[in-house]
Amino acid sequence: MTTIETLPTAWALLNNALRARRPVEVLYHGRRRLICPHALGWSKQRPIVLGYQTGGDTSTGSLPADERKRWRCLFVDEINEIVVPDPARPWGTADNYNHLHPFAGIDNVAVAVTPDDHSPTGH
Repeated sequence: MTTIETLPTAWALLNNALRARRPVEVLYHGRRRLICPHALGWSKQRPIVLGYQTGGDTSTGSLPADERKRWRCLFVDEINEIVVPDPARPWGTADNYNHLHPFAGIDNVAVAVTPDDHSPTGH
């Protein structure tokens, strides 16, 4: 079981990016993805991030044309690299985000961006 003391290094960077509403570039399963973290928590006791993907690679090639289908749940301990890019990169989201029920991928939310003002809730 992952505890606060054993959280992957990427957790702190994702948490900071979420709170500052900054995109991050991650290397996940061999693909570079530009994501905007919206929620951090646990799925079956593993740390996970819900991110809105605005650029980079996907398993299917290009990003879906439907912006509402660009959500990704990534296991934090499987992120091989994380970089906070140029601050000029815009924050992305879609109108189907719900911080109270952040998709089926997260069982227990630790921190999340609220849809109203996009400020984080949680600890």
